[in-house]
Amino acid sequence: MTMNIFVLNCGSSSVKYKLFDMKTETVLAEGRVERIGQDNAVITHQPAGREKVSKTMPILEHTTAIRECLNLLTHPEHGVLQSVEEIDAVGHRVVHGGESFSDSVLINERTKEILDSLASLAPLHNPANVTGIRAAEKIMPNVPQVAVFDTAFHSTIPPYAYLYAIPYSVYQRHKVRRYGFHGTSHKYVSQRAAELMGRPIEELKIVSCHLGNGASIAAVQNGKSVDTSMGFTPLEGLMMGTRSGDIDPGAVFYIMKQEKLSLHEIDSMLNKHSGLYGIAGVSDMRDIEKAVAEDDKLATLAYQMYEYRIRKYIGSYVAAMNGVDAIVFTAGIGENTPSLRTALCANLSYLGIEIDEEKNKIRGEDVEISTPNSKVKVFVIPTDEELVIARDTAKIV
Repeated sequence: MTMNIFVLNCGSSSVKYKLFDMKTETVLAEGRVERIGQDNAVITHQPAGREKVSKTMPILEHTTAIRECLNLLTHPEHGVLQSVEEIDAVGHRVVHGGESFSDSVLINERTKEILDSLASLAPLHNPANVTGIRAAEKIMPNVPQVAVFDTAFHSTIPPYAYLYAIPYSVYQRHKVRRYGFHGTSHKYVSQRAAELMGRPIEELKIVSCHLGNGASIAAVQNGKSVDTSMGFTPLEGLMMGTRSGDIDPGAVFYIMKQEKLSLHEIDSMLNKHSGLYGIAGVSDMRDIEKAVAEDDKLATLAYQMYEYRIRKYIGSYVAAMNGVDAIVFTAGIGENTPSLRTALCANLSYLGIEIDEEKNKIRGEDVEISTPNSKVKVFVIPTDEELVIARDTAKIV
């Protein structure tokens, strides 16, 4: 019996979707809507194994956007379904579950009330995610909807690792603590690494490195997240494309005073004008690598800072777990920058890591890049967050 799961990832002005046949876990079609709220919104739709379709039209809100996606999925020429009634469930990516959700859940009125109350924890993401949920319910009122949270995988982190050393009453009142993000990605690649090793994940220690424009590292011990680099917000941790990562809070106050910056301006500086972009003037790792090859000093410095911070976090998580069996690289930079993996692993040689440089050049597939003699296995695994959402949705429904 087939089960079709429609996976939605709604941003403030965008909708991304994938339709899965869960019998075979294959993608039937995928696409996105961009510039929602404008007269020139763009829809792209890719049915599996067929021509991509693209069109521009006015789309002023999410309900229209999702309806247009469904029109394409059921289109006589470009579609993959006879009717919307063939969709068995909808899985929604929701960024923040706070302390309320430690796993994926079937959405009901109470769920939406809690999600609304969590809006202040992820003001850029959660309201858009909830808008997508309400829009999908309006169009498909009888189809079960499931919320899958970026933070849920990290709900197993112990209090001594998730608490900040601030007055405990602040945590009690405002729930200021480490939550972590990219949970679906860390969950997927750590489980896949265990499969590739042919060992139960319950007996492994894995460091998972999700390196994209946003980047985070997780310590996964016995299949559970025990620490992660992002914190109360996605700003903490690694140096990223445009985010600063770890910084002395005292430096933030000093910069605000010296530059006479408002809260909004310092927030914008740390989130949108820092990281690789802040040092080198570009945020794309491909541009950084090109500039490094041309002996650009600031690009070289940015690259060195980026590698050094990742290596420090990997080392700290090896210490946190008292050992490591595997290191996994995933996401845009993690999957597509062999030189970075080479540099990182060369500087982790104390762990007994050895890299096969020919395997390290392979792209777009699950690959073990460590040699048979390497004491720690190293993998490159393309992440599949949508598949995790689809699997959780199918399991709950």
